[in-house]
Amino acid sequence: MPAEHRIPPTHFLLQTFGLRRQGLAIAGAALLICFAIAALAAPLIAPQDPAHIDLASRLAPPSAAHWFGTDALGRDLYSRTVYGARISLGVACSVVSLSFVIGTLLGCVAGFYGGWVDTFINVLLINAFMALPGFLLAIAFVAFLGPGISNLIGALLLTGWVGYARLARAQVMLIKEREFVEAARSLGASNTRLLLRHILPNIIQPLMVQAAIGLATAVMAEATLSFLGLGVPPPAPSWGIMLNDARTHLFDAPYLAIFPAVAVMLCVLAFNFLGDALRDKLDPKTA
Repeated sequence: MPAEHRIPPTHFLLQTFGLRRQGLAIAGAALLICFAIAALAAPLIAPQDPAHIDLASRLAPPSAAHWFGTDALGRDLYSRTVYGARISLGVACSVVSLSFVIGTLLGCVAGFYGGWVDTFINVLLINAFMALPGFLLAIAFVAFLGPGISNLIGALLLTGWVGYARLARAQVMLIKEREFVEAARSLGASNTRLLLRHILPNIIQPLMVQAAIGLATAVMAEATLSFLGLGVPPPAPSWGIMLNDARTHLFDAPYLAIFPAVAVMLCVLAFNFLGDALRDKLDPKTA
């Protein structure tokens, strides 16, 4: 190959790596679309009621009648897996949305005002909750109040906001000293206007990346708490409950654990791929 047509090795590696990361982003987006469709259109997609018991068909292997087989009570595993997407995504989106709003609000206030406000929020609130083991605190919270979707969301929210608050505080402390903020302040802009119109739009990008990764963490946490019996109460078709029910049939009916486990894995991977893609897209250092 003539020298003028050769591609430098570094450019080739960067191009190959970029295409690969783009492919992972597309795969993650496609998986998330599939899970979203399953969650929103579960009554149309699922062939049976996920709580319907048919003891005559218990522990049936995958077949044309039951694509994923049936569990120990004869419930259609495919229908339960589809409905499980509704619970997992609903809990994850609720936890991340509330954590995002609360954490961003507290972090912005602490970073912008500083002084005793920053000391109270950062030292007494953020650091105090960071010192607590988040998952054990969630277990204790649900064990005290009892299982349920609202209690599960509240348990995961207890420490879920801390990461957003720390990130927002650090970003605000960097942005508030910039020239455009000082210029807006000199023109008489109020503190609320400075935060909402000038600072928040410039710190939203890393918070979006944090939220995408947080969705994956929330899906795993919901499945884990449901597996321990501290999440959504039965007979709700949660992936964690399905994995718990499959423990006693790992050898005679392994498909009971395979399908919900694969669903959790693909959902977490999709959110992680999306988070990596957002980070690469929004971070100028990786451009």
